[in-house]
Amino acid sequence: QVQLVESGGGLVYPGGSLRLSCAASGSSFSTSAMGWYRQAPGKERELVARISRRDATAYGASVKGRFTISRDNRKNMVYLEMNSLKPEDTAVYYCYQEALDAWGQGTLVTVSS
Repeated sequence: QVQLVESGGGLVYPGGSLRLSCAASGSSFSTSAMGWYRQAPGKERELVARISRRDATAYGASVKGRFTISRDNRKNMVYLEMNSLKPEDTAVYYCYQEALDAWGQGTLVTVSS
């Protein structure tokens, strides 16, 4: 059974940056697309970014140009670099492995002054 563990969340000022990491167990990581989703209080979970097994990327409209997703198949890691953070980016961020329909437990990002 795959396990996804996110880290790197925290409190940051508007305009600041954070880097989220997701460590995946299991042997199917390199053959699966990976994604970052987020869910803000009272809102539905939404796609933030996705990276295919061949490193093609896609982003939600609200984060395009500010966030960057990447992966390291040797380490079974996926990352989300978040820059120019806004208060509306505040949410729990989840790592997702498409091939296994598996979710991490989430990491909280709070953008506030």
